[in-house]
Amino acid sequence: MKTIALFGASGQTGQQFLEQALSKGYKIIALVRNPQSIKQQSPLLELIKGDVLNGADVEKTVERANIVVSLFGHVKGSPEWLQTNGTKNIVAAMKKYNLSRIISLSGGGLPFPSQDRPKLMDKFIRLMMRIFAKKILNDAIEHHKVLENSGLAWSIVRGPMLTNGAKLGKYRVGWVGVNGSTKISRADLADFILELVENDKFDYQMPFVSY
Repeated sequence: MKTIALFGASGQTGQQFLEQALSKGYKIIALVRNPQSIKQQSPLLELIKGDVLNGADVEKTVERANIVVSLFGHVKGSPEWLQTNGTKNIVAAMKKYNLSRIISLSGGGLPFPSQDRPKLMDKFIRLMMRIFAKKILNDAIEHHKVLENSGLAWSIVRGPMLTNGAKLGKYRVGWVGVNGSTKISRADLADFILELVENDKFDYQMPFVSY
């Protein structure tokens, strides 16, 4: 069973992923700024107190893992290039310790032109993001460039509006404007991300997961 280096475990999607991964027997090494924020307790879980923007902390998290799952993102007061610079640290650590695969999380506003066919509503949402969430969108775009140029096998999972609904185990995997809708629960999004830990079908792609 793989050991997962997890970034963003204390977030709402991260908590869902952590719970599901532990229940399936994965060992998790999670980097968290505040270990008290993690409610789960398991002999399979190791918490490392630190920051994704600190390269040494990232290396401690990655060095004994087999794969990286990166679910961290912006909160109030986050640095402008949090995801980009954190991802640079993760990529450097992965290369140092010979890890080859990373799964990252972003939103539907991040474009994937080769597959997306945005409809009018999708275009409107992206316009609103460029106006009201420009910092987050630009950071997501740059983090994609970091992964694209890393030489690693990467996947970026994108979702629409996230809810705290129950895990249904049924959802669609498509692209923005193609076999997609406007929402998904964090529990089901985490389910798909966990599926990718053992499935490289979407390496070098940005699937959009929704109901």
